[in-house]
Amino acid sequence: MKLREVHIRWIGIPLVALIADATDGNHMPDEPLWYTYFISLCFTAVYWNGATFIIYRFRKAFPSISKTGRRLAFTAVVIVFWMMVGGIPIKLLFDLCSISEAFTYNEHAEFLPFNMVAATVISLGYEAFYFFDKWKEQFSLNQQLKNQQIRTQYEVLQNQMSPHFLFNSLNTLTTIIPENADAAVSFTERLSEVYRYILQNKDRELVSLKEEVEFVKSYLYLLRMRYPDNLSVDFNIDEKYLNLTIPPLTLQMLAENAIKHNVVSKSKPLHIDIYIENGKSVIVKNNLQRKDSLDKSTKTGLENIRKRYSILGQKEIDVITSASNFMVAVPLIDLLEERDLRFT
Repeated sequence: MKLREVHIRWIGIPLVALIADATDGNHMPDEPLWYTYFISLCFTAVYWNGATFIIYRFRKAFPSISKTGRRLAFTAVVIVFWMMVGGIPIKLLFDLCSISEAFTYNEHAEFLPFNMVAATVISLGYEAFYFFDKWKEQFSLNQQLKNQQIRTQYEVLQNQMSPHFLFNSLNTLTTIIPENADAAVSFTERLSEVYRYILQNKDRELVSLKEEVEFVKSYLYLLRMRYPDNLSVDFNIDEKYLNLTIPPLTLQMLAENAIKHNVVSKSKPLHIDIYIENGKSVIVKNNLQRKDSLDKSTKTGLENIRKRYSILGQKEIDVITSASNFMVAVPLIDLLEERDLRFT
């Protein structure tokens, strides 16, 4: 885009300068054409480059599409002012006016209509290109997010709703039924909640932390029935953070990774902590006791979460490994704060 814009200026400035010089009826008879064109070229270059600088400065200050009106208003006011005073140094340099005349309205009024028309056309052109580029960028991001959601849905259906997962759940259920009918009913209800959550949220970009925590508790309940004495989970999440949001199934993927890649046994119980840090991130931490041999893994869990945060324009996740612990910190997203940032 920058290279293209520079090329437009290389062509546009000489062309506009030629038009301005050709329509100027105040040429002196003894002035050579190259000299008057050179002066016109200097004026055009100063006005155009100054207007471009102004456009880019306000574009940086008000970048979003929602701020288009504010950006255009400020840009127009400053460009009008620039068109009135930007050419003063050139007029003084070529002795086209005196210092006292340079700061009078009449000195600038003659060419102000032409300058304003040129500035309006150029500004609208820049704004049209900028709007089109922002639209393309947003369209591309939406497509990326859509594709990533499809991959996420596939991975969830493959890993969590796979025959292997269902077989283990039903096997656990058949073991519980003869021993404790009430526990079997509770297990079935939680299993239903897990599948319901997956199906209901497979198309959503974000869910509340409250929804995700409740889902993970149901999911971990099923796993603790399989590892009654070998798996423990502690949640330490203040209620004031429950309205913040994260991509769906994020905590579930992290909990699953902890169980999948670590030994879970009576001699080596696995403990998972899920808590908030600094009100900005939710942490999933487990004691590290890696399996000697792992089941076949696509290693896409963390990468999946990382890509979704990137596409959503959020901070990266942090992965910290020590000799005794493995910890992943994922950012919490405040939708109200995101909205305020977009409209300020």
